[in-house]
Amino acid sequence: MSPQAAGLLQLTALIAALALAYRPLGDHMARVYSSEKHYAPEKWIYKVIGANPAAEMRWPAYLRGVLAFSAVSVLFLYLLQRMQGSLPGSLGFSSIDPDQAFNTAASFVANTNWQSYSGEQAMGHVVQTGGLAVQNFLSAAVGMAVAVALVRGFARSRTGELGNFWADLVRGTIRILLPISVIGALVLVACGAIQNFSGIHQVGQFMGGTQEWNGGAVASQEAIKELGTNGGGYFNANSAHPFENPNPLSNLFEIFLILLIPFALTRTFGRMTGSLRQGYAILGAMAVIWIGFVALMMWTEFAHRGPAFEIAGGAMEGKETRFGIAGSSIFAVSTTLTSTGAVNSFHSSYTGFGGGITLLGMQLGEIAPGGVGSGLYGMLIMAVIAVFLAGLMVGRTPEYLGKKIGTRQIKLAACYILVTPALVLGFTAAALALPTPADSMTNSGAHGFSEILYAYTSGANNNGSAFAGLGADTQWFNTTIGIAMLLGRFVPMVFVLALAGSLAEQRPVPETAGTLRTDKPLYAGLLVGTILIITGLTYFPALALGPLAEGLAS
Repeated sequence: MSPQAAGLLQLTALIAALALAYRPLGDHMARVYSSEKHYAPEKWIYKVIGANPAAEMRWPAYLRGVLAFSAVSVLFLYLLQRMQGSLPGSLGFSSIDPDQAFNTAASFVANTNWQSYSGEQAMGHVVQTGGLAVQNFLSAAVGMAVAVALVRGFARSRTGELGNFWADLVRGTIRILLPISVIGALVLVACGAIQNFSGIHQVGQFMGGTQEWNGGAVASQEAIKELGTNGGGYFNANSAHPFENPNPLSNLFEIFLILLIPFALTRTFGRMTGSLRQGYAILGAMAVIWIGFVALMMWTEFAHRGPAFEIAGGAMEGKETRFGIAGSSIFAVSTTLTSTGAVNSFHSSYTGFGGGITLLGMQLGEIAPGGVGSGLYGMLIMAVIAVFLAGLMVGRTPEYLGKKIGTRQIKLAACYILVTPALVLGFTAAALALPTPADSMTNSGAHGFSEILYAYTSGANNNGSAFAGLGADTQWFNTTIGIAMLLGRFVPMVFVLALAGSLAEQRPVPETAGTLRTDKPLYAGLLVGTILIITGLTYFPALALGPLAEGLAS
């Protein structure tokens, strides 16, 4: 069987598995966030934190809950790293330096999981399991809660109440993320991923010296790392490491976990708003972009030139032979079109155009299907903008799901889409203009520029993957990327929740013959076009200086 045919079979199997899980998981999440019942463990948590899960919140109160909880999480994770040298189970590792501790705390709380350190050489078992793995659950649950709040904004009318943040956070963690993660960890262990708390031990000779590895609760962290679209790995090689991702079956399963909740949330959206067809339209737009990017990536990586590429069957540099080009390409597209950031190959070694595809996937806003929660609310923001543009073209006041999209709504949506590009392009320009940050570049020219652009694109979009050529463990990059991650995560949430509140207060508008049907393929096509045009106008000059220039020169 040719590598291309094997890749097509993998893609078909992945789509079939996602299709089978779509309806039951989407309906389950809708029931979770609509239920008035509280389980005993949830009641204990509410009692400990002093929350009343039955109290409805308007958007400012909901936002305060998100920001307060996240601020406490950053502080806790920062202190845990700074105290590591005094904690049991540290494996002899010292405490983390202040700038790196801040970067890592911001990263995991913001669902970015950017790592400027080698996990197996810096973090002990307590920090890994009690700090990083816990935030993998909680940061994902926060994203889902904000998405559900926006969905309630569309579904409710004549009220400013969006639900209860603490109830959404706890339910999302206990009823959705935790059960699936347990099953996922068991599957990964069965595939060969490790799960232990062993210390550092020698495993043999390597190039004239001894080689040492430490164990860890890898499978359990790997499951929530992918399911929660987090991305931070136990080892520096991330999902290219055989302890995290042993074989092609585990590789396909990890991609499945990455895409599972973001795609299924469109069903939840349709169920909670009372129109499954609206959910299918959003799903269709996401799927078209994802499949298109996978096809482009496979084409550019299989399009071999010269004897070396022909012998290898394509551009194999930086890719694991056990995954091949197809398994690496599907993983790379899925991880950059979501906010996962896990890698099973090194994007810096992709072809010029292949590296550009990973960059563009993040610059779209990671909305196809996007991160857990953030993908849905990012796509719904784009849906509001697409409806507004369609209304301008036909001369009607735009409406979406029975809600008028007026001046306030479009201003909030516009602010949302401007935050991340401002962070990415602003920090990239500053890093290139100053003398010291450029010293971290291991390449010059277009590829070196792409390293810097990729780092800030990954940080501000809460992705977390790296181009694997930038020495980012410096005070400049740890601090600026940390700031970009926090602002890129929480400033857009302000506009999302404000938009949700304004929509929930509206009186429903009855549908007429002139209402744009937003549940039709025509609208889904308009939505895809809007996304590509906005991204192209924003980032094309930067892409032309980096991956496009490199691809055309090769």
